[in-house]
Formats: sequence, C-alpha cells, structure tokens
Amino acid sequence: MEISVQINVTDSHSNADKQNKPVLSWDEIIEKSLSNFGWMDFLQAILVAISMFFDAQQSFISIYTDNYPKWHCTNTTTNSTCSSSSDICKLPRSSWSWDTHPSNTIISQWNLECASTFLTGLPQSSFFVGSLLGSSILAALADSSLGRKNMLIVSCLSMSITSMLIILSTNVWIYSAMKFLIGFWRSSIGTCALVLLTEKVNVEWRFRAGIVEYFMFTIGYMSLPGFAYINRNSSWKSLYRWSSIPGIIYSIIAYFFVTESPRWLVMQGNEKEISKMLKMVSSQETADGNNNNNCNLASSFPKPPIKEKVSIFQLYSSIGELFHKRWALKRMISVMILGIGLGMVYYGMPLAVGNLGFNIYLAGVFSASMEIPSCVAIYFLENYRRKPSILVFSILSGICCVMCVVLEHRVPAGKVVLAMVAFFGACTAYDLFLIYVIELFPTRVRNTATSLVRQAVVFGCIFCPFLVSAGRKNNIFSYGVFGVVIMLSNITLLYLPETKGIVLCDTMEEQEKKEIALSDDMHQHEITGNVSVQ
Repeated sequence: MEISVQINVTDSHSNADKQNKPVLSWDEIIEKSLSNFGWMDFLQAILVAISMFFDAQQSFISIYTDNYPKWHCTNTTTNSTCSSSSDICKLPRSSWSWDTHPSNTIISQWNLECASTFLTGLPQSSFFVGSLLGSSILAALADSSLGRKNMLIVSCLSMSITSMLIILSTNVWIYSAMKFLIGFWRSSIGTCALVLLTEKVNVEWRFRAGIVEYFMFTIGYMSLPGFAYINRNSSWKSLYRWSSIPGIIYSIIAYFFVTESPRWLVMQGNEKEISKMLKMVSSQETADGNNNNNCNLASSFPKPPIKEKVSIFQLYSSIGELFHKRWALKRMISVMILGIGLGMVYYGMPLAVGNLGFNIYLAGVFSASMEIPSCVAIYFLENYRRKPSILVFSILSGICCVMCVVLEHRVPAGKVVLAMVAFFGACTAYDLFLIYVIELFPTRVRNTATSLVRQAVVFGCIFCPFLVSAGRKNNIFSYGVFGVVIMLSNITLLYLPETKGIVLCDTMEEQEKKEIALSDDMHQHEITGNVSVQ
C-alpha cells in the first residue's frame, strides 16, 4: 500500500532513532485529525442522529396502535345491565360501543378486548424478539463488511418499508409477524448511529455527540402523541403511514450525504482515508512548529494498516474475539446483565402509560418530555464518573417504581408524578450506560459489543408487553417488577472498570495492554499505600 504524503515510510524508524521522536499510534493520528469540530461535523452528527427519530417512533408506536380504547353503553333502558363499571366481556356486544373509530386500534379492529394477555402482548413482544434476532445477525456486519454508514441506511430503509406494509395485515398473527420484521430491521439503528457518532469525533466531543442521538430519539418519541392525537378518530394504519414515509425519504438522503467512520475506514486499510488523516496531522504538526521537514515528519507515523480479505467465515470474527479474552468476557456478561435491568424499565415504562388511569395522549407527552431533562443531566454528567452516576439514577428509578405499587389507586396524581420520575431516572441511567459501553471496548469489536448489549436490553423488553398487560389488573406485575429488576441489575457495576476521560483503543491488544498497565499502577499504588501506613 502506498500513501502519497511526501514521507519515506521505509526510513521512518531510522529517522525516529535520529530525532528521538516516538512513533505516533493510529489512535493518536485519528484523534489529531478529528481535533477540529466545525459546522460540517455538527451537521453530520445531526444527519446521523435523525435515524433515531424514526427508531423511537417504531419502538413506541404500539402505545397507541395496540391500546385498549374507551367504550360506552349504548343500551340505556331500565332493564339494561350495562354500566361504566361493568365487565365488557360479560356484556352483549349490542349493549356497548367504542368511543372512537371502530378500527382506531388493533384491539377494536380485531375484537381483542377479551383476548388473553399473551395475545394482546404478542405484537410488541414479537417486535422485541425481532430486535433480538436482528442484533445477532446484523451487528457484526457493521464491524466487518458493510461498515457503520451502510448498515445504518439499510436498517432504516428496510424498517420504514416494512412499517408501510404492515397496514396490509388482516389479523393479529400477520400483524405480529410484520412487527417482528420491523424489530429485526431496526435492531442495528441505535448501535450504528451511536458508534458512528462517537467514532467521528475526538475524545473531547464524544460525550456530546452521544447526547445528539438521545435528543433525536426524544424528539421522535415526543412526536408520537401529536400524531396519535391528530389520528385519534382514524384507523391505526394512518399512524404507520405518518411514520414510515418520512423514514424512507431520510434513508435516501442519508445515503448521499452521511460519511463513514474514519476509524472503521482505517481499520479496513482504506488508502484514501489514511492519506487524508496523515496530511491533516502533518499540516497540524508543521503549523505548530514541531516539524519543518516532511522527511523528519515521517518518523512520527506508523506503518499503514494492511487491509485483509474477509471471508464469509470471518464476518462474525469480532464476536469470537470478544469471548476469547477473559477480561472481555467478564465485561460482556456484566454489561449484558445491567442492560437487561435498565432496558426493561426504559422501554417498559412508556408502554405502561395506559395503566396510569390518565389521558393517554397527555401521559405520552409527559413521559416523552422526561427525556429532555435526562439529556440535560447527561450533558452536566460528562465530567463525572460513569459507575456512580448510573447507580444513583437506577436506584432513583427503582424506588419510584416500587412507590407506584404502594400508592396504587390512592393518590392518582402522585402515581403519575412517580412514574415520570422513574422514567427520568431510567432514561438518564440508560443513556449513560450506552456511552459507558462504547468506552469499555476497542474499535475492532465496539459495534459488536454494543449490539450484544442492546440484545440483552431487548431480551428484557420481550417480557414487558406481557407484564404491562398483566399490570392492568395489578401494578405489582408491571411497576413492581420493573423497580426490583433495575435495582438488582446494578450489582454488576462492581465488576466493571471506570472509563471517565479515557482515550478509545482500536484493537484488543491495545486494550489489553492498557488494562494490564492500569492494573499494575493500581497494584503499585496499593503497595505504596501499605508501606506508608506501616
């Protein structure tokens, strides 16, 4: 591979010896090339993050499409047994009617008002099962052959097209199958967007870039109550149309204007991107007065990485690398357990807003609005340690969930407030957790590791629709379970390292060396402390 940067790679090591100048690592070169964050970089971040707008809509659209609509009695004669407190399943169908359009939700369209908890929770549960399977199949492709950008566009476009086709469903079984496909395609959107955002900026902007993604997800979630309210007297199919068509348009625009992750391109041995980065670093060092000779400047650069041909058997090699190292396996198990607890509350609380006994549109707005203070909190938490921050907000969420069960129907307004605070705590902890995971693993396996964590999150979510459905009769099955699970899952933080302020590594070997060095420093510090005490 030849890099046209007016440098002599062959003599780089001899020059380094003469100048006593250390050779820069590729991580340092990438950080230098990304040091200037301008308006074009900001627009790129916004364009990538918009994908989360559509991801949020598809994640929570069932709050309105799968909801139990309100009903009223139509037979008001003296002999009628119908009343507002009657069991709808024990009344003649002619004695009551839905308050809204007969096909406003799938419950009213397909007469599922008396169906089992399993059947009513099946569509959204299928969505999460699809997400779980999709994460397994699609994630590694973003690390190996397709890259972050292409995987993001393929996922968003396929999700939107499937969402458009779901209106052709004629029963709950076909509808559930289509929800499975929507979940399958959207599974890699969040992972690719977050990884792409954080890899396109240096360490100084990494945390803020993650906030852009969360903000777009919040906007997407907040838009749903408005769309649902506008279509409150229409079929549930209208809501899917409103959310799918813009997603298709966005995917086409993103294909032409979104750029790929420079870290991934370098790892793939992309000559054009490597040349660009070396030139940028060369000009920066020359401008700083560190080097005035291009030949001497070569001594600060490593040999360019060589792109290897990837076979079909190597596409998922990043998964094997993750579980080959003991330290990586320990981290994966810990973060996956933590992800189950955080994800169950983060996705379960919005799905349960219909159980609050409050206006579902206002409840949706209040719930979504909690994402905004969560984003603000994350911005101010940038310089704080990750582990204590996640723990504090998780415990806050868990306590508020349990209090919702204690209050039950005694103080309805208090229950709504507690539910919103619980969701705020879960949002903040979850968003911090995703950035934390990014910092725990090197570039080579980062997308795969993040995706496996999201799989764990989705695994916990599979049970949420059934818990929410059962929680309509007793909140202990929804809010009670949510509170206990999120608090217990934080025990795994004891087995994870702190990552505040670290520089991202590119390979497993770099990460392992850093871990060994950190462990030796801690061990030396303990010995020094013991000697001082003695």
